[in-house]
Amino acid sequence: MGKATKKNKVVLVMQLQQKNVQPRLDIKAKMALLQMSSGYWISQSLYAVAKLGIADLLKDGAENYKQLAKITDTDSQSLYRLLRALASVGIFAEEESGNFTLTEIAQGLRSDIPESMRDSILLGGEEYYHAWSNLLYSLKTGENAFEREYGMPVFDYYSQNAESGEVFDRAMDNISEAIKPAIVNGYDFSEITTLVDVGGGNGSLIAAILKANPHLQGTLFDQPDAIATAESLLNADQIQDRCETVEGDFFESVPSGADAYFLKYILHNWDDDQAIAILRNCYQAMPANGKLLIVEQVIPPGNEPFSGKLIDLHMLVTLGGRERTAAEYQSLLEASGFSLNKIIPTRSNVSIIEGVK
Repeated sequence: MGKATKKNKVVLVMQLQQKNVQPRLDIKAKMALLQMSSGYWISQSLYAVAKLGIADLLKDGAENYKQLAKITDTDSQSLYRLLRALASVGIFAEEESGNFTLTEIAQGLRSDIPESMRDSILLGGEEYYHAWSNLLYSLKTGENAFEREYGMPVFDYYSQNAESGEVFDRAMDNISEAIKPAIVNGYDFSEITTLVDVGGGNGSLIAAILKANPHLQGTLFDQPDAIATAESLLNADQIQDRCETVEGDFFESVPSGADAYFLKYILHNWDDDQAIAILRNCYQAMPANGKLLIVEQVIPPGNEPFSGKLIDLHMLVTLGGRERTAAEYQSLLEASGFSLNKIIPTRSNVSIIEGVK
């Protein structure tokens, strides 16, 4: 090779300098990272006002922060600072007089409305909050951090701690209420005559399906404590003559002979081996022409925001379960003897996955 010219040397130096240039974040990128990293400031502030019942105290109109402090036995200036901060992000609205009112978003903190989010916020601010502080443990071990923090699985903990267990149950009911219309209206039940709701909890979903489909007969299958709660609801909905209740454990067996088996938010609680065990029990119980209906969030490809991607992490931290992609559900079904027939999107963030033998 010939000698490098002066011009080539200059170009080479410039290229080396460019490689060593450190990227500079603009102010928007910095602020976005700061906002994300401090997200728990808002979540814990929401937890505090939910715990204090502030939204219930404001449901009839504006109230002064000093009066709110008296009622909730809090320091008035500290409570004011909390309410002011939340007002800045759309939770509550501050008036010049020091009064605060509910905003549309804050209505969801009330305990007396059908789709209240109060219990979900309480749940996220207590045991789940502490479990999430051990996220790194889950990342390094693949094990769930809740057991490390509390010494037992989630469901055992809530069965042994009555007050927390009641909050958990109500939070799950609120979530079910939010997606119930999308499920009831999102699938054609006309070709089904008998339906088993596997792990159906308090029975509100199967009750809604039966009410919308008068030709259907249903079976609610769950553990004894859930069944005890469900029977009063089924009686209140006047469908008890069309829905029997059966106690049991879906890891052992499920009621046999129905046209269809329904699993809502069941499989995401468990790892693949446990999920396959549940599915195989459904396979054994159903006739050759039976259908399997799974309601879960199906994670889409790409980088677009989707709630299931974060809930997937939550399942890792708290239960050792997972949200899954369409391909992963197909693998689960095939390992259990099923074929994935179709995935039906709904108007909510869940899909109905139909499997057949």
